[in-house]
Amino acid sequence: MLKKRKIEIIKITLVALTIIGFVIIHFILPRIIVQKRNTIKISSTESYLKYDSIINDSSQFKREKLSFKSFDGLNLSALLTRATIDSIKGTLILVPNSSSNKYTLLDFSEFLAKRGYNSVAVDLRGYGESEGKFCTYGVKEKKDIQSLIDRLHQYENIEPIGIWGNSLGAAVAIQAMGIEKRIKFGIVESTFTDYKTSMDTYFTRLTKVKLKPLTNYIVDRSGSIGDFDVDDASPIKYAENVTQPIIIAHGEKDKVFEVKYGKENFDKIKSINKKFIVIDSAPHTYLWEVGGEEYFEKVMLFLDMQEIQ
Repeated sequence: MLKKRKIEIIKITLVALTIIGFVIIHFILPRIIVQKRNTIKISSTESYLKYDSIINDSSQFKREKLSFKSFDGLNLSALLTRATIDSIKGTLILVPNSSSNKYTLLDFSEFLAKRGYNSVAVDLRGYGESEGKFCTYGVKEKKDIQSLIDRLHQYENIEPIGIWGNSLGAAVAIQAMGIEKRIKFGIVESTFTDYKTSMDTYFTRLTKVKLKPLTNYIVDRSGSIGDFDVDDASPIKYAENVTQPIIIAHGEKDKVFEVKYGKENFDKIKSINKKFIVIDSAPHTYLWEVGGEEYFEKVMLFLDMQEIQ
């Protein structure tokens, strides 16, 4: 009788674990990796008020918050910082990584302003002050960049337009360059080759077990939840259409997206003016800190060469 009872308990436990596992795999994990904003919770703008005061009080830098519509009707936000010299060299669209927004790039925009470049730091959909609920890893964001360029063309002295992205922002940048030739040059830092591969790498590193069929299922579910084609979230696919001058930069010690992914993207790019930079000892998203002035001077030399062509 006791043995039978134990068997029943084991069966019930297995059923419960199976149900819990299904709920986690089918509902929770896919939503975690694409949902960036809880629409039930009313978003507060109080945390951004201090940045507005910085923008308004700055006498050295001329800044303007931009609002623009995405291709599918979302209200998106960006911040234009004007160059501080009369001879403007161009405008760089700055696309932050997944842990940042336009305000985290204030110092960087000031650096670019002093070097003669306007910059437009953008909040991707679902981030910062932009509307949206889901991140689509470049599928919809690349079209949002096109909408931003349409908006920028209402301003004077913005040409040529380039793009500079980091991690997720870099994935958006390279995809945008593949479809939008109004982007004349780009800097792509520390990104992945395609969404499915990046998620497979992430879960393998997390669990120490390679479960590609399972991760593919989770990724496909995330696409259903976020309403996008996961196979189109592919920088390496769009790299084949990139003919503009471009720098691909990657950290040698990047464990999130290994340096080999940067090289694979680089090899697919059709541009005759392309450069691959590896920063020794740099982990993911730490190119600026580790590469320092030497890295920035290489990039600025590249940018200045585009301006005079």
